Amino acid sequence: MTRICIPDDAPAVLAPSPVFPALQARAQLDYYDTLPGTEDLLIERLREAEVALNIRSSSRFTERVFAACPKLRMVSIWGTGTDHVDLAAAARHGVTVANTPGVAARSIAEHTLALLFAVARQIPHMDAATRRGAWERGQSMELYGKTCGVIGYGAVGRHFARLATAIGMRVMQWTLHPSAYPDVEFASLEDLYRASDVISVHLRLSPDTQDFIAAPQFALMKSEAILLNTARGAIVSEPALLDALIAGNLAAAGLDVFTTEPLPPNHPLTTLPNVVLTPHCAGITPEALHAGLQLAVDNIWAKCIRPPGQST
Repeated sequence: MTRICIPDDAPAVLAPSPVFPALQARAQLDYYDTLPGTEDLLIERLREAEVALNIRSSSRFTERVFAACPKLRMVSIWGTGTDHVDLAAAARHGVTVANTPGVAARSIAEHTLALLFAVARQIPHMDAATRRGAWERGQSMELYGKTCGVIGYGAVGRHFARLATAIGMRVMQWTLHPSAYPDVEFASLEDLYRASDVISVHLRLSPDTQDFIAAPQFALMKSEAILLNTARGAIVSEPALLDALIAGNLAAAGLDVFTTEPLPPNHPLTTLPNVVLTPHCAGITPEALHAGLQLAVDNIWAKCIRPPGQST
């Protein structure tokens, strides 16, 4: 049987899912419901494996990891991001890397819209105030007719743009790869920053997108603007974001992702009243969870190793 290591199912999502028993029946599993925490422990867990089924992006697949695990033939990632995998090193060591793009796109887009409503309508604040016996009204922002700038034109960005359009917003879009969409009209980044009442980030994290939005970009935005980020925390400079929020150069933010996750206790973002925070959960609904885990397992059989019982 194919030997598959799940080095990092913590908190557990794979083991409680319907996907897990079927996987157990078809492969020899080395399963861990704790994070490895160090490169050495990740290597120790993976050393005998042919396939790594990677659940958490905190497990970093480096040159050293691939060199120390010569039996490894594939890394199948639950999720879209590959920024924690040295892809060049994987290629040098003959390791196939697969991810699960698109399966959580609708879920993430819906969560982004939920963050937008929560921020624009100040729902967490008004919920808390109402529970205290206060009766605060008239502090909400109406979104109809406002301009929404969508940065990134992948599956999530496209879904969110449709949702924003459906509630009557004027959508401006920008992508790193405009030539791939010759029939779509894209705005310049500068125009998008200057014109948008809401800016929503839907990029992949890469060396080209780290700190993609920093102090110079915040300086272009309206002081009444809302920033949404359900992509990756490091795409937005956290120090610059904090400065803009505290100084009043940015009205508010809705964030599902952070530079360090979990968010450390007493992080400055947790002290700001004009920020709504969620724990990197935008793509984790039962529907998206099952679809993503199933695709991560299917990728193992389809892209690297034939299923048991199928001739080679």
